[in-house]
Amino acid sequence: MKALRRVLFIIKATHADRIFWGFIILLCVAGFTLRFIEPGIEDIGDGFWYLYVASTTIGFGDLYAVTPLGRIITVLVSMSGIVMVAMITGVVVSYYTEFVRGQKDESVSMFMEKLENLPDLSKEELEQVSNRIKEFRRKR
Repeated sequence: MKALRRVLFIIKATHADRIFWGFIILLCVAGFTLRFIEPGIEDIGDGFWYLYVASTTIGFGDLYAVTPLGRIITVLVSMSGIVMVAMITGVVVSYYTEFVRGQKDESVSMFMEKLENLPDLSKEELEQVSNRIKEFRRKR
């Protein structure tokens, strides 16, 4: 649950949700529009299939735009699809970076707490602290 909250925080902080919903609205409007302006697209399902193929930049070639407006819509949807892929990649990287930073902060705070209470630590705990310091020096 903590991971999901972190992802939602990153999505809202980067306004990726607005970009996503804008993309969905563009696909819906374009799907309905293509149905009426493109002779090769016979129903709304074909329009959405064509837009899916265009937004992922796959381009199967089974459906294609022939009118100038249809081609403009295809370019807009294709560019939006590229932006969506880049946005998803950015959100995943941001999430991972935030996750790693959180783990590092927790480890450092626990280590600092042990150092602050050094006289109260048992012999085993002192040995663990010593080993951690040695390990840290080896990594540098």
